Amino acid sequence: MNDHEIKRLAEEAYNYAIETRRWFHTHPELSNQEHETTSYIIDHLEQMGIPYVTPAPTGVIGVIRGSQPGKILGIRADIDALPIQELNDVPYCSQNDGVMHACGHDAHAAGLLATAKVLQSIRDKLCGTVKLIFQPAEEYFPSGALAMMSAGDLDDCNAIIGVHVFSTMPVGEICVDAGGKMAASASVNIRVKGKGGHGGMPHQAVDAVVAAAAIIMNLQTMVSRELNLNNPAVVTVGTLSAGTAKNIIAQEAYMTGTLRYFDNDLIGRLETSIRRIAEHTAEAYRAKAEVEIIPGLPAVVNDKNLSQLSETVAKELFGTAAIVSTERNAGCDDFAYYSSKAPILYAQIGAGTPESYPHHNPRFDIDERCMKQAVEYFAGFALAYLNG
Repeated sequence: MNDHEIKRLAEEAYNYAIETRRWFHTHPELSNQEHETTSYIIDHLEQMGIPYVTPAPTGVIGVIRGSQPGKILGIRADIDALPIQELNDVPYCSQNDGVMHACGHDAHAAGLLATAKVLQSIRDKLCGTVKLIFQPAEEYFPSGALAMMSAGDLDDCNAIIGVHVFSTMPVGEICVDAGGKMAASASVNIRVKGKGGHGGMPHQAVDAVVAAAAIIMNLQTMVSRELNLNNPAVVTVGTLSAGTAKNIIAQEAYMTGTLRYFDNDLIGRLETSIRRIAEHTAEAYRAKAEVEIIPGLPAVVNDKNLSQLSETVAKELFGTAAIVSTERNAGCDDFAYYSSKAPILYAQIGAGTPESYPHHNPRFDIDERCMKQAVEYFAGFALAYLNG
């Protein structure tokens, strides 16, 4: 099967992708509440004659088996929405008050359903199996990816790929870079214990606020003076709570923050540095610091071999000019968890509109042509990977 045939099949599925995407957008559901969404997907898989399993209360894995045995490829799309009141004036505006597809997951799910239609129609030409992973709860921690893997249905995958549409990229562009593309995360909680006292008599007290302020400033030196510039990290203190009145020196201060980094092995060093800085700085101000670091999501690291194959497929389908390199994204995605089962590749596809709004914005929307490109990429990659 050649590229022209893939493009023809994707074109035939394009209106279906638009129809399903607009249904998803009209009926958004929050993480782990995607019951209507899951039922809709199952109905469509059944209409296509695609068997499926449901490893979690929401979400579903469809299975397309080729005419010949071979490798097993997983293709993932997240299906959950966000707690945002939509402000778009469009016919497919959210009908669920306070819930919106503001991150493109409606396009991901619709693109994968359209891909299912294409691959099911050519399954006699596939040497292997494709597992269609419609995953819940990407926006929630703990993640839906872990739930989809929990029953072992993906243990036999040889590779798992996915795409994320980006309103910051022009439609038609695709990025399949190897290496770290989205950050790992961890939560940082620090409690500073001092000694309360009168605001006019600080010599009788130990000021937890002053100690906390010093800790916040000193943590930035970890980033600027302890880490290699080629292996960066970010530490952000987002909240600081302390004190009860203007004339009382606070006995305690409590801060919370986030870590972002691209090397999954860096967390040990970061934790050691944060504990040392917080505890020793607090001690310098006669206070004590208690540090809690809670690991979050691992980094999304694209496999080199899958990246090379993706680039070959993309060049043949879209031309060299469509392939771009993008900066690493300090956002997180639980797609990273699938790397514990198989090599992964997370492509970025342009979906920008003339008046693009950022992701998680109440006016977020996409250029729906991105879904045709996603279907072409998924189908082309599946054929190249399984039959190559």
